[in-house]
Amino acid sequence: MQKIIKKYQNSFFILFLFLFSLIFNFYYGYRGIFPIDSFLIFDSGYNVLNGLHPFKDYWSITGPLLDYFQAFFFLIFGVNWFSYVLHASILNLILVIFSYFIFISLGLKRAYSFIYCLGISVLAYPSIGTPFIDHHSVIFSILATYFYILFIKNKKNIFLFFVPIFLIFAFLSKQTPSSYIIIFISILFLIDTIYKFEFKKIFFLILGIVFPITIIFLNFKINSIPFDNFLVQYFFYPLSIGSSRLENLNPGFKELILQFKYIYICLIPLLFIFVLKIFSKEKKQNEKDNLLIIFLVIGTTFILIYSQLLTRNQILIFFLIPIVTAFSQIYYEHYIKDKIFIYLIIVICFFSITKYHFRYNQEKKFMELSGVDISKSVNAGEIHPMFNNLKWITLFYPKNPEKEIQHLIEIKNYMNSDTRNKIVVTDYQFFSALLDLKFNSPNKWYDDLSIPTYNNKYFKKYKNFFITKLKKNKIEVIYIIGLKKFNFLKNLINVEECILDKRINEMLLIYDITNCKL
Repeated sequence: MQKIIKKYQNSFFILFLFLFSLIFNFYYGYRGIFPIDSFLIFDSGYNVLNGLHPFKDYWSITGPLLDYFQAFFFLIFGVNWFSYVLHASILNLILVIFSYFIFISLGLKRAYSFIYCLGISVLAYPSIGTPFIDHHSVIFSILATYFYILFIKNKKNIFLFFVPIFLIFAFLSKQTPSSYIIIFISILFLIDTIYKFEFKKIFFLILGIVFPITIIFLNFKINSIPFDNFLVQYFFYPLSIGSSRLENLNPGFKELILQFKYIYICLIPLLFIFVLKIFSKEKKQNEKDNLLIIFLVIGTTFILIYSQLLTRNQILIFFLIPIVTAFSQIYYEHYIKDKIFIYLIIVICFFSITKYHFRYNQEKKFMELSGVDISKSVNAGEIHPMFNNLKWITLFYPKNPEKEIQHLIEIKNYMNSDTRNKIVVTDYQFFSALLDLKFNSPNKWYDDLSIPTYNNKYFKKYKNFFITKLKKNKIEVIYIIGLKKFNFLKNLINVEECILDKRINEMLLIYDITNCKL
């Protein structure tokens, strides 16, 4: 019996992780809404499906890769919440399965690898449950790191082929932390190449770079996406706002230390081993490889913490805790005989997983729903069948989600009856899919950073882009949907002279711009 259990144990672990990482994320992906984040790529995925593209048809400073991925999921599984959550669940699954195999390949017992991966599946994507640029970028960055570890460990150049692919995926999800990880791994590879030059290594790496870049340029060529737009929207403008964030970065003890304390604690064994081996006289190749892998894990962890500080958003990297603990256990048990300390770290790891599960999954802190009674949520299928079984409740109407639903239904019906050419400015980025509109906005989304301020050097570029879209599509009205105020319009259009406004309900304001000189 024991032989049978041993024989099929690995298959059972993989199957269970496969199902659990999918189902767990599905459950939380259907539980609660934070409009600006939850619907981040819903309409943009639908727009790509209908022939509209980022940088060309709408201003986008983040994550074009997610738009194309979501268009694929919509194409295969239909335009609905299921295919939307499935997208995020697949990323959760990929990270979990790859983590399981990387832990085992480095010598961790299957049972421990299984348990750590359960922790990863709980904390990785379920905090939001739907596709999000930050989660994609972090996960792809970690996968690139995994493949570089496999290259170091196994000396097989094929692993190098996948490193730049995942790094490019990460960068096209969001510029940070991927850009820092790219620089970090590039420096390590350069040092390794100088130390031991091998043509095959460089060949596989270049092949991994050329392959995705060729596909990107073909997409630009086939869909006539102006490369200048891409450079401005995805490189130059984000750099202009990123530099100011860097200048104002001054984290205190709470931000820098306390909020990441469990990551630091679980990293202690790995840091201890790293220092120990740095001063060791052991110079065998496998010891050098172990040291490099440890350094890679430590460096990646600190880069992700630094990037989290830069974003100033809710923390999403707590799933590093089981990842870091797994690596700590692997190398601590390899070099240290006394196991009491590592067992203490393991206990802290699973305490923190439980803590952050309740805080970020159950209480939905990442989605600003802490303190909100989610049992009061209503079925979003009332808005449209594509949202069926989604438990709708937001921070805007936490005690009366039915009221928000009714307002959105009124808006949908009003827009259906309005035959004028329109654009939609909102955090509820689903009206294009809801009403089958092929053009609904010159922007992918509207937040404080995606639109250049009047004093920004790229404001004129954005204004020209925005006004050109209004003229080309003969826009007559602008729909402002939601309780949030969008003040950027006054810098683009002479509001006082030409805009007539009409309020339908407390969530809908309509601007008539037919008399505007654009």
